[in-house]
Amino acid sequence: MGCQKADYSRSSIKEKVKHVLKTYDVGNKYSDLTLPRASVLVPLFIKNEELHVLLTVRSMKLHSSRGEVCFPGGKQDMKDRNDIDTALREAQEEIGLPPDQVEVVCKLVPVINKDDILVTPVVAFIEDTFQPQPNADEVSDVFVLPLYHFLKSEEHSSTSYETGMLVHFFTFKDRHLHKSFTIWGLTAQICIIVAYVALGQKPLFKVDFDIDDPFASMDKYLMAKYATSKL
Repeated sequence: MGCQKADYSRSSIKEKVKHVLKTYDVGNKYSDLTLPRASVLVPLFIKNEELHVLLTVRSMKLHSSRGEVCFPGGKQDMKDRNDIDTALREAQEEIGLPPDQVEVVCKLVPVINKDDILVTPVVAFIEDTFQPQPNADEVSDVFVLPLYHFLKSEEHSSTSYETGMLVHFFTFKDRHLHKSFTIWGLTAQICIIVAYVALGQKPLFKVDFDIDDPFASMDKYLMAKYATSKL
């Protein structure tokens, strides 16, 4: 009986989160932007009736952003049909996540990274029983943490970037891996917004986007940066 109740609670939480996230799906709104494209998968799951997110650490063998925390993802391939295909393919290559075990929920407003690549976050649910099989050439660690971590102030700090935007930093001590991780920049920003939308709770620290309409702020920032990147 207890197991059935737990399964029902997990399903109920998942359905509520899916419903609210789907209202922010951008569909093909940004398909005409002509920058090189990339996608990241934001893998969510329910554990102990609490929403968690899976993150990876980039291998020290890579040429760029070595040792940084990120989502599974990468640049669009010629054979990828769309942004979702890219995210699913990269997740399978990097951590052994089969595409048929991923329930895609939505695509969020893309962001333009420091290399002028348009990065689309693809939010999805995976099973809490998934066992990552990291590709050592690309991923050195895989860890999970409660999504609420990105709304708390205790392990958070921020600094102003040259554009005037805030760069957020979070630390997380993983008791299983006996390691500490720092999640910052683009990855941290996505985590904050997904946590706020999915959990319906405001961050307990200062943010530089409209907390009542974060995606309008992201759209405005995206289009301003896109105009600059075309020059």
